[in-house]
Amino acid sequence: MILVIAEKPSVAQTIAAALGVKEKKDGYIEGNGYLVSWCVGHLIGLAEAAAYGEQYRKWSYDSLPILPQEWKYTVAADKRLQFATLKDLMHREDVTEVVNACDAGREGEIIFRFVYEVAGCKKPMRRLWISSMETGAIRNGFDNLKDGQDYDPLYSSALCRAKADWIIGINATRLFSVLYNHTLNVGRVQTPTLKMLVDRDAAISTFKKEKYYHVRLDLSGAEAVSKRFPAADEAQALKKSCEASQAVCTSLVKEKKTTAPPKLFDLTSLQREANRIYGYTAKQTLDLAQALYEKKLLTYPRTDSAYLTDDMGETAAGMVTLLSEKLPFLSGMDFSPEIGKLLNSKKVSDHHAIIPTRELAKTDLSALPESEKNILTLAGTRLCMAAAAPHTFEAVTAVFSCAGEEFTAKGKTVLSAGWKEIERRFAATLKGKPEEEAGEPSALPELFKGQTFEHPAAKVTEHDTTPPKPHNEASLLSAMEHAGNEETDPDAERRGLGTPATRAAVIEKLVNGGFVTRKGKQLLPTKDGINLVCVLPETLTSPKLTAEWENRLTQIAKGQADPERFMQEIEEMAQELVKTYPFLSDDKAQLFAPEREETGKCPRCGSPVYEGKKNYYCSNKECSFTMWKNDRFFEERKVTFSPKIAAALLKNGKADVKKLYSPKTGKTYAGSIVLADTGGKYVNYRVELPKK
Repeated sequence: MILVIAEKPSVAQTIAAALGVKEKKDGYIEGNGYLVSWCVGHLIGLAEAAAYGEQYRKWSYDSLPILPQEWKYTVAADKRLQFATLKDLMHREDVTEVVNACDAGREGEIIFRFVYEVAGCKKPMRRLWISSMETGAIRNGFDNLKDGQDYDPLYSSALCRAKADWIIGINATRLFSVLYNHTLNVGRVQTPTLKMLVDRDAAISTFKKEKYYHVRLDLSGAEAVSKRFPAADEAQALKKSCEASQAVCTSLVKEKKTTAPPKLFDLTSLQREANRIYGYTAKQTLDLAQALYEKKLLTYPRTDSAYLTDDMGETAAGMVTLLSEKLPFLSGMDFSPEIGKLLNSKKVSDHHAIIPTRELAKTDLSALPESEKNILTLAGTRLCMAAAAPHTFEAVTAVFSCAGEEFTAKGKTVLSAGWKEIERRFAATLKGKPEEEAGEPSALPELFKGQTFEHPAAKVTEHDTTPPKPHNEASLLSAMEHAGNEETDPDAERRGLGTPATRAAVIEKLVNGGFVTRKGKQLLPTKDGINLVCVLPETLTSPKLTAEWENRLTQIAKGQADPERFMQEIEEMAQELVKTYPFLSDDKAQLFAPEREETGKCPRCGSPVYEGKKNYYCSNKECSFTMWKNDRFFEERKVTFSPKIAAALLKNGKADVKKLYSPKTGKTYAGSIVLADTGGKYVNYRVELPKK
């Protein structure tokens, strides 16, 4: 028997179907000489710090840095049953070898190896390495299984990535949380992502609006525009001069231009487009795409590839034909898909681009939840657009001279709409229009070089410089995708911050941690988020660290760098970090303290009075004014010394209370508690009865 282990149940089912394995068991499928099982994603991970000793259970500066010498592993609590199944299967006597069929990439390698090692498996290991889940590709992959040991360098790279993230993440998080007495999550990916939001926020808040002016000439239907003028009187003077002068066409350039169709969707571009059009968060889009994948309507969503593999030409052509029938806005449109430009196996890493599947033929789109239908339609439309002809147009640039200044008019004439016709039809179906891009110029009237215009009509238009826009999920995902790329080896498996699969989770973690807030589509850093970026060293807030790591990890995966040396440098970095930040001044340590609400002003010194657990105290350390919540005066009268009563006493010197208990009569009565402070150690109170 050959045991095949996939990354997820859905992938295992697809592999089993391709291999003719049909008998479903508890946690695996059996038949035809195979046992096919699955990992349910990251089944096993590196253990938490507390696993290395009681001293690490509590966060403290003295226990840092935490640098495990013998690494420990833990099985995810909700996945123990599946691990037990895999362990039993690996140790079955009739199993002769194990095939790693997890995703073809760094993370897929570590998911399988952790299970293989923790289960104590010693059986021969082979590797299925495929980029397409089509039946033919799976069978071909099994005909050409690789020796598992060929991928040892890839596993070393994955293990180094996991351990390095653990060491820096846990030590930096504990260090800064202990110093500031506030949970501050620090991560190699999330911290530079937060820095991008903070930088954008700073650019907006420090932006100073400035006015500028253009002079515009009306030249028989062509509008020619001057350069910017900072002063209105300068622009007005030019306007007058132009109206009394002659405008001459000094240059006329006509160029035939082409706009290539957009590429197919990888996860990040799908998330960006779904945010722009529908306002979905990155996580919502990932969840919707995952739901469609599990319904077999969409291909695997967690991909960073925008191409299909070379063997998928027929599949893509069939899908375009099917989509032309399924999407009403494409009816009656005549276009010949150019499938070849969608195919490039060399540019497909773990998985090919996201496209709908043949299952669409049997599906009633109107029966799907609207959000799922939107994502499926978006992916289908993108496939048709990507396969369509380029958009061609003639761009005309005319330059005029008038009153000693140059004026420019631009025009555009569409020669062939190409893929933009599909985009226009799709946009017409949308309920709310997405944010529009800058309007395109229309066609210019017929012009020729040397043409003159006497006393042209002119006007001055006033404009304001505009600040950068706050990031939304679409722009932040794009920024994450490209961050540090100029410093990253083009061959690195991962470029930018995070992976397509993890970027949504990083954004959610920042929001849930209170470092980022959502305002409509905008993502804005909170006060804590801004403070966190300010207190951390640049090594932790710059994408450079990620870029450096990815370059080294790529070399390790190729067998060109030493994993032990890499890990030694990571440990040195953690040690240096702890050594650099031994303590903070009292003022700095209070940076993340929650903002206190003032109860009132101190009657003795005028400083703010705040509520503590047991009292209301003056914030001035030189002043001894304190009102104790358990004061006998209140306890005897069975009155809870509430913030409302404290605020009234501080503001008016007295607080009206409806039910004051009398120890003498055992009854309650209405009256006022009066603050009778004499300046001593304890504050005094008395009761004042209402006047009759």
